[in-house]
Amino acid sequence: MTTETKIDTGTDELLCVIRDRVAIITLNRPEARNAFSDTLTPALRGMIKTCGENPEVGALLLTGAGTAFCAGGNVKGMGAHRDKKKLEMSYDEKVADLQERQRLLTGALVSVRKPTIAALPGPAVGAGLALALACDIRIAAQSAFISTGYVRVALSGDYGIAWLLTRLVGTSRARELMFTGEKVDAARCEAIGLVNRVVPDDKLQAEAFALAKSMAEGPTLALRYIKDNLDEALQFDFATARDHEAERLVRLTTTADHKEAVQAFIDKRKPVFRGG
Repeated sequence: MTTETKIDTGTDELLCVIRDRVAIITLNRPEARNAFSDTLTPALRGMIKTCGENPEVGALLLTGAGTAFCAGGNVKGMGAHRDKKKLEMSYDEKVADLQERQRLLTGALVSVRKPTIAALPGPAVGAGLALALACDIRIAAQSAFISTGYVRVALSGDYGIAWLLTRLVGTSRARELMFTGEKVDAARCEAIGLVNRVVPDDKLQAEAFALAKSMAEGPTLALRYIKDNLDEALQFDFATARDHEAERLVRLTTTADHKEAVQAFIDKRKPVFRGG
């Protein structure tokens, strides 16, 4: 039986429900292609933290309302920020402010120790693309596209986009995407490894949720350790990463979920994991 709990995000610009242990977080500014705003972005930071720490959540699914994922920053508002305090900030204060906002958004998303999935119903641009790249897996509708976008407004990038792009598609392809800012359709995104799957537009949400649900039903601690192992593959030499894998696997052999998985295999049934 499907259970669903609505979570108060503090604003209509961001929606969140927990359904079958999947936190579905929806950017809800379709009239602005779900671009970040002074209301949406703080709420999104809060939901990533809240859902990432909630033991009742096994996976996070990020998506956008309407026909876009996220158009990134508000270009029309650039250089004319309504917040007088920010206009009066020094250079160092502006840098520190952006660094903190980045840490609490894509930084926090990368740090979530649960599977995270981005479902792209349409364009993911600039910081919106960085948000999608910070997730573990991306599923795109056939009509979706991505663009780094920054060069088109004479900016260099933020929210870790260069780091994230380089690790997904390699330095040569990342440079091409950053230097040109070109639109890349869903099929090419899949071909170069920017998205994991491309599905028909009308099946995007169902397929993305099905994948998230299958992961949310999985062994929580094992998934956390798998994510740790994969992250360390980008950070450490082979011997160190291999040794850490051994430590984690031995810990997992003592868990109730491992014992349940073995018994389910013997019984030829689906295991029921409880996170222990």
